[in-house]
Amino acid sequence: MAFIPIYIFILFFTIIIDYIAGIIIERESGRKRKLFLIASICANVGVLAIFKYFNFFAVNVNAIISALYITSHAVPLLNIILPIGLSFHTFQAMSYTIEVYRGHQKAERHFGIYSLYVMFYPQLVAGPIERPQNLLHQFKEKHDFSSQNLLDGLRLMLWGFLKKLVIADRLAIYVNVVYHSPKDYHYLNLIIATLFFTIQIYCDFSGYSDIAIGAAKIMGFNLMTNFNHPYFSKNIREFWERWHISLSTWFRDYLYISIGGNRVSMGRAYLNIAVVFLVSGLWHGANWTFIMWGAMHTVFILTYMLIKQFTKFKLPNSFFYNLLSGVLTFLLVAFAWIFFRANNIHDAFLIINHIATFYSKVPYEMTLPDLITKVEFGRLAILLSILMPVFMFISESQLSINLTNLNSKPIKDIAFCIFILVIIVLFGIFQNSSFIYFQF
Repeated sequence: MAFIPIYIFILFFTIIIDYIAGIIIERESGRKRKLFLIASICANVGVLAIFKYFNFFAVNVNAIISALYITSHAVPLLNIILPIGLSFHTFQAMSYTIEVYRGHQKAERHFGIYSLYVMFYPQLVAGPIERPQNLLHQFKEKHDFSSQNLLDGLRLMLWGFLKKLVIADRLAIYVNVVYHSPKDYHYLNLIIATLFFTIQIYCDFSGYSDIAIGAAKIMGFNLMTNFNHPYFSKNIREFWERWHISLSTWFRDYLYISIGGNRVSMGRAYLNIAVVFLVSGLWHGANWTFIMWGAMHTVFILTYMLIKQFTKFKLPNSFFYNLLSGVLTFLLVAFAWIFFRANNIHDAFLIINHIATFYSKVPYEMTLPDLITKVEFGRLAILLSILMPVFMFISESQLSINLTNLNSKPIKDIAFCIFILVIIVLFGIFQNSSFIYFQF
């Protein structure tokens, strides 16, 4: 509503449809239940299709028509802007009617409480995508003020702001410059920018999740964990068990299982996995780059599963093997992020080609003059060298999964918050920079 007030009616539309559908699905039996489930899903997916995908498909249809010289009449484009966080709250709304249909959740009769489930402000625009079983009952409980909840929530929010303002937004300066015009940069600049983006997108998105979970915690609400050290995964399957957990489990429970999961033949199961990852890519954005990103992860995970299934080699559980497999997984994920970040398919393949051929027809720019000064680059290097050991420590002690489990004394909580706040003030980038996942 901040930039297009009438967009609030999108939420009103889906809320009213799903609220009524949930009650009827619970009350009725047989074919009628299924019809109202389909109606609910069509309403939600229809909103996504119009606002997020119509122009994408129209452009591609027009390109095919033009190439085949079939007709001069093109499919008209819609002059609309994608509402912030549309994919997130429509998926959360769909999980409600599906769970009611499956008998795992009772239909919510209180219209205000159901509306709050869809529009709960901490996680409305970028998740975590909650399930009704976890969230709805919390809106009916009394939440007294708790100083411990306040400290726990503030600590987690500050940790999220540190990830976003200090790390993600600082790395974004370099990434944005290089990816804006990749043809103008040395292969080393492209490699650095890709690695920086790999860290940037994690700190940006997990930072938002930390802020959302922390804000809810202050008010006494518990949201699900959305990230669990994804870059410490030892294989690509494990990565997807740790990255954007609320979305990956959503696709597993509501798409993968619905189309057969692994209860079918091996070939069909692999096809189901491919469908899930391609749809996941399309979910992230109406662009061929996101579809290619999903296709890359399809290849990665199917290759991993085929190797695991058809080889008798028992994987060792040693430090060096885990380190090697972890580095390989990280590099594969970083490679796929090229498609996610590139402006278009052409730029993505150009970046890959320049890296693979060690493109050096332009000079290597260490600091990217006029945009990142030597002082700024030095501050970044110092900052990363300080924070990486901290991240390693927190990872090893498993504190970053949920910083609310520190269970330390209040004086230590306050000292930790002050320390993080000082780091944010000294090193933060305070510009009008939104979260990456707001566009989805």
